[in-house]
Amino acid sequence: MNQSFPRPDGGPVRATLAHRADRAKRVMRAALSAAVAAFVALPLAGFAPAAHAEKADRDKPLNIEADNMSYDDLNQKNVFTGHVVATKGTIIIKADRVEVTQDPQGYQYATGTSTGNTLSYFRQKRDNVNEYIEGNAVRIDYDGKNDFTKLTTRAVVRRLQGLTTVQDEVRGSVITYDGQKDFYTASAGKDVASPGNPSGRVRAMLAPRSGGAAPLNGSPATLAPSNTIQGTPQQ
Repeated sequence: MNQSFPRPDGGPVRATLAHRADRAKRVMRAALSAAVAAFVALPLAGFAPAAHAEKADRDKPLNIEADNMSYDDLNQKNVFTGHVVATKGTIIIKADRVEVTQDPQGYQYATGTSTGNTLSYFRQKRDNVNEYIEGNAVRIDYDGKNDFTKLTTRAVVRRLQGLTTVQDEVRGSVITYDGQKDFYTASAGKDVASPGNPSGRVRAMLAPRSGGAAPLNGSPATLAPSNTIQGTPQQ
């Protein structure tokens, strides 16, 4: 005899289980969202750029002193002549003649030239260290937008510790210095040829980055004859 038994009503139980499952899903989604947010935030925090004061040179005003000045409004060009000294933040340019232009975005460009035995001069401080890049050449072009300097003809660039101690020195016909990357290049040329360098090759003096030799401290070692070495001395 088969008898069917009434099935209990599982409505409240099923509702409770569904509620718990839905709550678990919400918790998992929230945890996953938090994990993704943390994963994204950590790289951004780790790679956030540090503040570089000297990198703000291009945003500083350009100040110029000279014996004479002329202004071409049509071409937006200023020409300064006679013992010209231009400063822009930590940048200094000295030359017989400096021509300054400005693009529509407001970035400034300067070209300094000198004649005779007098060379144009350039100097800029490096970031976060007490070091400067200093150079001389017949012509110096400064690109304020890219913080890029090009020294042309009889060029020499020095890396200074402080303002007096020369660490590196490079000589060439054309030398470029990228202030954003602290990177420079040099090219050979006949204008730097000499009896000792007839082809005008690039010459460089590079100091070791580890510094000088460590000082010798302590008392001198005492030398004594050995009592353990056997054998007859050779004649």
